[in-house]
Amino acid sequence: MAVLRLGPVLRYVDGSSATVWVETSRPCTVEVRCAGTSDGAGTTEGAGGTEGAGSTEGAGSAEGAADEAGAGGEARTFQIAGHHYAMVPVTGLTPGTASAYEVLLDGTHVWPLPDSPFPPPEIRTPDGGAVRIAFGSCRWAAPPKDEKDPVGPDALDTLAARLAAAPAAERPDVLLLLGDQVYADETSENTRRWIAARRGLDELPGNQVADYEEYTHLYRESWLDPEIRWLLSTVPSCMIFDDHDIIDDWNTSASWLADIRATPWWRERLLGGLMSYWVHQHLGNLSPAELAADPLYAAVRETPDGTDVLRAYAAQSDADPASVRWSYRRDFGRVRVVMVDSRAARVLDEDKRSMLDPGEAEWLREQVRDDPGSYDHLLIGTSLPWLLPHLVHDAETWDAGLCRGERGPRWARFGEKLRRGADLEHWAAFPESFEALGRLIAEAGSGPQAPATVCVLSGDVHHAYVAEAAWPDGTGPDARVLQLTCSPVHNSIPLSMRIGFRFGWSGTGRAIGRRLVRHGRLAHPSVEWRRTGGPWFGNQLMTLTLRGREAVLRLDQARAARGAGARLTTVRESVLTPE
Repeated sequence: MAVLRLGPVLRYVDGSSATVWVETSRPCTVEVRCAGTSDGAGTTEGAGGTEGAGSTEGAGSAEGAADEAGAGGEARTFQIAGHHYAMVPVTGLTPGTASAYEVLLDGTHVWPLPDSPFPPPEIRTPDGGAVRIAFGSCRWAAPPKDEKDPVGPDALDTLAARLAAAPAAERPDVLLLLGDQVYADETSENTRRWIAARRGLDELPGNQVADYEEYTHLYRESWLDPEIRWLLSTVPSCMIFDDHDIIDDWNTSASWLADIRATPWWRERLLGGLMSYWVHQHLGNLSPAELAADPLYAAVRETPDGTDVLRAYAAQSDADPASVRWSYRRDFGRVRVVMVDSRAARVLDEDKRSMLDPGEAEWLREQVRDDPGSYDHLLIGTSLPWLLPHLVHDAETWDAGLCRGERGPRWARFGEKLRRGADLEHWAAFPESFEALGRLIAEAGSGPQAPATVCVLSGDVHHAYVAEAAWPDGTGPDARVLQLTCSPVHNSIPLSMRIGFRFGWSGTGRAIGRRLVRHGRLAHPSVEWRRTGGPWFGNQLMTLTLRGREAVLRLDQARAARGAGARLTTVRESVLTPE
């Protein structure tokens, strides 16, 4: 009998359809059955089964409600490296309703669990009103409940606890997870013990993840956390990778890539990382129509074992990054979200260095320009911030000049060493790409059909801040342009990082940065920006509430509560749209 190993994870949701991702223990037919619809939280009854627990038949009352509602769907599992997955398309949903659902494997009810302390999972469809988008990045898996958390409460865990305690309360319409969903190069003690039992830590890459199987362990460690599992089952999510999903500073430079490719363990690590990302994260970013038209998804499902097909795709992504696209677009009513791959799409040759290859840059332009006037807010999701603290930005621009030889070969060697050692590889480290994104944002935000806001959503830098862009030459857009950075969700924030980023925003730091740029013989950016909020340090989430042309931003931090547990505390709430 098949059991549920991981999931369900609710991914895409629109007014009439959704997708639900699962991993099972063996090949089977996965069914998602909705138990009717309501304006509030739905309910369902019945016992459930998952790995490590018994399973029973689903309750008749839930089946009757589902049959009456007619909403649901099913899919056969596909196989990758001995694991079995399904992406179930759910149809027949009604806009503006909440539908509790259950998961069945070969007709046997497996979710929700019979003794679950959480409310039944729901699929809530949009009603055309406000859109609430919660976002952040950088999440270490939370330790077991009986262990002390060395980095404090997990913001996603804490959000789950708050929503579970008040299931009818306001909740995000979608979670945007902006990178480092798993850490392949910074594993937990539990994972290290698991790796040691599998292959020994003396075998490279040591206590880091080595292959696809070890990546699946990372996802299980992270997504089997009870709060996270429930949260992902009931709040839709969009995801994009960053460096730690593969390795720290992934694709920093051409010389970095040459060095890492020379190691004996890298290829298997990279292929395992890209394959597991496609399975666990990328598939769910696509709509049912996009899934139906995707040739790779079709090929994987049509063969008894899709491992070789997917492995070849991952190898193609490595050999010819421009031939593969990980970026995607989602429209939520009159809110457009364009999620940009700022890791695998890079051009690393020093004389053509770019954050996005030409095809990717043109794709981004097409998504932004498509049907102008059809959106009130444009959100560009990129794991790496576009606008950084001024000293950090200028240091990265200076270093880019050194690395391309503006001060000669000795400085170029120093620049490459500094680039790797100090993680100088954000948009500022690709000066032409920084300027190109600025021009695109100015174009998108200008004219009579301009959106109210253009917001760049990012993470990575382990602190949160708000920065507003301006164009001093008078070419600026009509829309308000903001960099919204939120990180980490659950990670460490050392004192040195706090001091460094605070200094980076200071007037003294800015003056030092300007001198560095002059030494690097590069022009100052055409865009100026000022910090209007932060920096904030802690485990945190930002939430954008977008209603018509109004935009409200809230920053919540997870803080330990007296007694037991933790709670989300609102640190800042502000209206972003101009008066």
